[in-house]
Amino acid sequence: MAWTETYHCDVCGKAKNESTDWWLAWGEEFAPVPGAEPQPLLKLTPWNLLLSHDAQVKHICGARCAQTLMDRWMTASGE
Repeated sequence: MAWTETYHCDVCGKAKNESTDWWLAWGEEFAPVPGAEPQPLLKLTPWNLLLSHDAQVKHICGARCAQTLMDRWMTASGE
């Protein structure tokens, strides 16, 4: 029996196929200098199968959904 992994965009729900360029995104905290208050940081990277399995990673189907994710992240981080 073959095992098939299916990924969906965490913004729009579109299923991933081989012909599209997908991205991964995740949030972290970054302290610019030791002892400073950590600042929120959003990271984007091209698709990587190993990283795609991380529970904290968001799967993004393209630029439009990346922009939507960034807008949502900025709104949530500003609160």
